[in-house]
Amino acid sequence: MLETITIDTPAIGNRSYIAHDGGRGLVIDPPRDIDRIEEAAELAQVEIVGVAETHLHNDYVSGGLALARRHGAEYYVAADEQVDFPRTGVRDGDKITLGGIQVEVLATPGHTFRHLAYVATDDASASALFSGGSLLFGTVGRTDLSGAGSTRPLAHRQLASARRLAGRLPRHTGLFPTHGFGSFCAAASAADASASTLGEQMLANPALRATDADTFVAELVDGFGPVPAHYAHMAALNRRGPTLATERPSLLTPTELVTATARGAQVVDLRPRDRFAQGHLPGALNVELSATAAVYTAWLTPWGTPLVLLAETEQQLDIAHRDLTRIGVETVVGVAVAALPESAVIRYERRTWRDYTRSPMPDRVLLDVRNPDETHAGHVSGAVTIPVHELAARVWEVPPGQVWVHCRSGARAALAASALHARGRDVVLLDDPWERAAAAGLPVVSGS
Repeated sequence: MLETITIDTPAIGNRSYIAHDGGRGLVIDPPRDIDRIEEAAELAQVEIVGVAETHLHNDYVSGGLALARRHGAEYYVAADEQVDFPRTGVRDGDKITLGGIQVEVLATPGHTFRHLAYVATDDASASALFSGGSLLFGTVGRTDLSGAGSTRPLAHRQLASARRLAGRLPRHTGLFPTHGFGSFCAAASAADASASTLGEQMLANPALRATDADTFVAELVDGFGPVPAHYAHMAALNRRGPTLATERPSLLTPTELVTATARGAQVVDLRPRDRFAQGHLPGALNVELSATAAVYTAWLTPWGTPLVLLAETEQQLDIAHRDLTRIGVETVVGVAVAALPESAVIRYERRTWRDYTRSPMPDRVLLDVRNPDETHAGHVSGAVTIPVHELAARVWEVPPGQVWVHCRSGARAALAASALHARGRDVVLLDDPWERAAAAGLPVVSGS
């Protein structure tokens, strides 16, 4: 009987799967930290005999090669992909037998040129579609990661692939996408669902309901958001054949922490924004520990920068280090548990929208670091709008004066405020939900 085990990785917005018959299993799109895959297989008493990639990933480092080697399993990768390691090349129509399960390979170009999907079936007519970055819950994968000139052609192919799946497979087929759970690889916000079938998607997914291909493609492409900076490095790492992640460094002493920063290491302070504002090391970047902390760390620090992670507990350091290795960041040179001496820290203020209205200053600057779609929907008249991931390149656009920084909920504003403070700017963190701006009497307008 066909069964599926799901392994969720919120830090990269992805899910990996083990399709098995109770004894032998195929792993689809494993993350770099394969210990969780192995634990899930062991708990289910499943032998890993195959590992399959739907595509060469742009958003994370794959654990597929390492997992296949450790278990002596077949490693299935699109035959037309150019890679630097031995693998079992598969193409459209190929079949893989796993005990009582048969897996068919289907070409589904769109998210990438050589994207594949895997359809598992058993003798009882149960079926599961492992769609990778092709057909997602309520949307499809973005098509602009293979070069700007390919975006629209791939979008048309993505639509054709989605329709091919819908026309070929039974409606009861379970849908198991890799992307779409907070991943920037999704073309739009994926539906908040834990499971779905192909039949449900035929009723709800725009790709399967669209009647005009050109209109669908135009709307799809117009909805693409920013691309995290680390994406530029992932495909090349995955083509070379990534190894397992390095171990987390041992704790630095206070003296070693000072030495590391003096040598140019960037301190990434993972503490909550209120504690950071109350006291932090000069030059530190405040990246609150969350599911997206690793992505924003890699986005806001130049690739290859030596990093020192600072947190309140060793457990938090373990989480952050693991999340960073999942996206190929191997430059953490030290970690430390926060115990900062009073004489070593600097501070800035946290205020609300009400405080902003009550504190008029002639040279005050309001900086909105949300994304363009957010600011277009509504922003305070006169605010400077720069997305947080563009701030380093556009910091010269922030006028002189005290800078009040805000976003939607506070986390991105904390990033921006810490980055500006590191440059010597006088900053105030507007740590208040965006929705309260209008209630405080500020003129909110829409458009550019």
